[in-house]
Amino acid sequence: MRKLIMWNVITLDGYFEGAKNWDLPFHEVVWGKELEDLSLEQLQSADYLVFGRVTYEGMVEYWKKAEGEIADLMNSIPKIVFSTTLKTADWNNTTLINKNASAEIKKLKAEGVKDMYVFGSANLSETFINDNVFDEYRIGIAPVILGNGRPLFKQGNPTKTLSLVSTRQLATGGVILKYIPSKTNS
Repeated sequence: MRKLIMWNVITLDGYFEGAKNWDLPFHEVVWGKELEDLSLEQLQSADYLVFGRVTYEGMVEYWKKAEGEIADLMNSIPKIVFSTTLKTADWNNTTLINKNASAEIKKLKAEGVKDMYVFGSANLSETFINDNVFDEYRIGIAPVILGNGRPLFKQGNPTKTLSLVSTRQLATGGVILKYIPSKTNS
């Protein structure tokens, strides 16, 4: 059975982007050989990449023009974009779905063995968190206090208890944390 994995890089104070969409300078602080290797490992283990509309639009803009091994994988792996406003999704191997995201992901989880990754996509992630669809949370912490921006986890979400699976310190000063949902969330 496939796992649905959240992958996000956030600041120490919890922001996954600055005040505007794609305001991500803290990614450069944490990026290095270790994170590049992790990115390749994750992409090679993926059956699908899953996005909400805003993240999809930014990803397609960047990755269609990018070159290199990561770009080749990003462009070749099947992608799903959940949106009720997009009319088309023309990035290579992309399927546009405009209905119940959690129900669709649950179906896909039962059909395969490789992983599905949600990158960015805070609104879509909130839906998956609330519906207990994530099997794992992988959070990269950049050693940056941003002060303001868009939090990954919004105030008012229901409490979710997680179990720490692993931690990994990066040479850049960042940390990768892996959590799975506790049984109490089911």
